[in-house]
Amino acid sequence: MSYKNLSSILKVLSDPSRLEIIDLLSCGELCACDLLEHFQFSQPTLSHHMKSLVDNELVTTRKDGNKRMYQLNHETLDDLNQNLNTITTPNTRCVCKNMKSGEC
Repeated sequence: MSYKNLSSILKVLSDPSRLEIIDLLSCGELCACDLLEHFQFSQPTLSHHMKSLVDNELVTTRKDGNKRMYQLNHETLDDLNQNLNTITTPNTRCVCKNMKSGEC
């Protein structure tokens, strides 16, 4: 994952409501109506948040009759966690390995 892609995902997750949605979905699949019950905002606001989460592949969606169901995309979230660990831990492919220390 590039720095640009990682940054885009982190921007999506920087919204407290979206983080709370991720937390709620960590317990399992929920419909939009369940999410709306939890929050004090309108359906269009929820749709806006869910579109950001779905467009960035953090959440998947499916139709179940007239309900829209949401669940976490664990593959993307695992990749995100792995990339955050990579950039915060020294390793052989770390960008810092290309730097010369103490030559300022």
